[in-house]
Amino acid sequence: MTDEQLPLFDHKNFLKHLTSKPGVYRMYDRKNEVIYVGKAKNLKKRVTSYFRKSVDSVKTQTLVNNIVAMDVTVVSSETEAFLLENNYIKKYRPRYNVVLRDDKSYPFIFISDHKHPRISFHRGSKKKKGQYFGPYPSAWSVRESLRSMQKIFPIRQCEDSYYRARSRPCLQYQMKRCNAPCVEGYVTDEEYSEQVELAALFLKGKNSQVIGTLVKKMEVASDSLNFEAAAKYRDQINALRRIQERQFVAGTQLELDVFGMSFKNGIACVFGIFIRDNQILGSKPFFPKVPKGSTAEEILASFILQFYLSGNKVIPKQIVLPLKFDDMETTQQVLSVEAGRKVTFFEGAREEKKKYLQIANNNAENALETQQNQQKSIFARFTELEKILDFETPIKRMECFDISHISGQQTVASCVVFDRNGPLKSEYRLFNIDGITPGDDYAAMAQALRRRYKKPNKDAKIPDVLLIDGGKGQLSQAESHFSEWPEDLKPMIVGVAKGTSRKPGLETLIVAYSHETLAVESDSVGLHLIQHIRDESHRFAIGGHRNRRQKVKTRSPLQEIPGIGAKKRQTLLKYTGGLHGLKKASKDEIAKVPGISEDLADIIYDYLHS
Repeated sequence: MTDEQLPLFDHKNFLKHLTSKPGVYRMYDRKNEVIYVGKAKNLKKRVTSYFRKSVDSVKTQTLVNNIVAMDVTVVSSETEAFLLENNYIKKYRPRYNVVLRDDKSYPFIFISDHKHPRISFHRGSKKKKGQYFGPYPSAWSVRESLRSMQKIFPIRQCEDSYYRARSRPCLQYQMKRCNAPCVEGYVTDEEYSEQVELAALFLKGKNSQVIGTLVKKMEVASDSLNFEAAAKYRDQINALRRIQERQFVAGTQLELDVFGMSFKNGIACVFGIFIRDNQILGSKPFFPKVPKGSTAEEILASFILQFYLSGNKVIPKQIVLPLKFDDMETTQQVLSVEAGRKVTFFEGAREEKKKYLQIANNNAENALETQQNQQKSIFARFTELEKILDFETPIKRMECFDISHISGQQTVASCVVFDRNGPLKSEYRLFNIDGITPGDDYAAMAQALRRRYKKPNKDAKIPDVLLIDGGKGQLSQAESHFSEWPEDLKPMIVGVAKGTSRKPGLETLIVAYSHETLAVESDSVGLHLIQHIRDESHRFAIGGHRNRRQKVKTRSPLQEIPGIGAKKRQTLLKYTGGLHGLKKASKDEIAKVPGISEDLADIIYDYLHS
């Protein structure tokens, strides 16, 4: 049955058998894609409202005209309906729902629960024992805080495997950024624990208490004529005071999120300010995907639920909002249940909260204006590129591939995606390339293309333009891969070859199959778009390669030995004092480790000394 032959949705028959219980409904279009997800306290009453004769909302009219099928999921309470709706929106990303593009979990600073605790960056579930501080609005803000703390509190930030394998202090000790707890005789357990406690107090915003403690210790050291220790405390105090001068202290607010909002010309920006332990951890603008005809209230309501119910977010006790919306009380109850404690919304807040709300609203307006200007610039770049490539229809999607490796090792291919709004980072992909001759970029490109575009499919996300970073050799791999595809499904393939000097602006564009070269002026905004996507694919490939290379570096040599599983590795390292001690051990000493036979000890010794 073709799309034109599909029957219209028989809403009367559907409503006749619909329950009045709470639940979630999904609406489908002709392609059997979910185009809208909604929740209801009373399913029959809510769904009926879509099919009234007089519907004012243009958005609702357009939505109803596209419905071919519906289904519902009945739940036991309105709270369950909220949670299920959020899960469905995250899963289907429907066209007519407000969808939060950034649903990642936020990073934390983590102090581990070890004899010599490690301070580190953490993202994800809190399974490890220790103290978590945050959440911070970005990975950059966490790493910046860790860099600052490393200069003040000499606590280790190295990986546990690196820490256990040390036999002498590393460079961080020489730079006075670590007390070298990995080696005996450099710092006592009490001194190290003291620095960890001070770091934890600092992260809780209790700077004055930390400074007071250090002042007392400096005076005691000075009175005892221990001037070297007194000088260390003095330097810590000075560094802390410099940070305190730069740091904006958030008054009396222990745990508070503030959201400002701006909504103009169909684009919305929600700006969040995040306060924990009396200090602002940071701020961030969000630009949710907004269907036509949406109201500011609908956008804010959807944003709040999706923001806090996705990505392992921490729900604060207090949330300041710029305006009221429907189901505000129920949303508050849902978040309270999710957080396991009472969560309170404030709207039109006074005094301190009002000041933060005003700051958030102003920042939302500024961020929205910047975003609109950027979109105008991107639109102009796409229009110019369409002229350069003689593209008859608007380019909606572009993808670009690049290869990264060092001497052929840990080869990674990147694929980045751009649409008419710019980078579409949720659809970026990395491919670890294996099974090829090291350094063969052509084979690496061919493998990446095979894995990305497996077979012709009308429903697959095939780009309008496919950019290949490289000359005719890399381009030929793409030509070969798509040679048997139907013409109507093939992307336009363009190679981006660097000039002899490899300087930006001197790139040559090579059109696939004809190998026609397009000379483009260096100041062309269309060329700037190609440079942008090419540079982004290059950055993403290098990042993927570095991560893969780092994994190889941190991989234990014991993992390569047949017959040595995780438990035996742990036992070997425990009884021999780490990898360094294991390398020093004789065959007889290795054979004395529980669970290690003499034959296996021979294998381990020979492998480590080969």
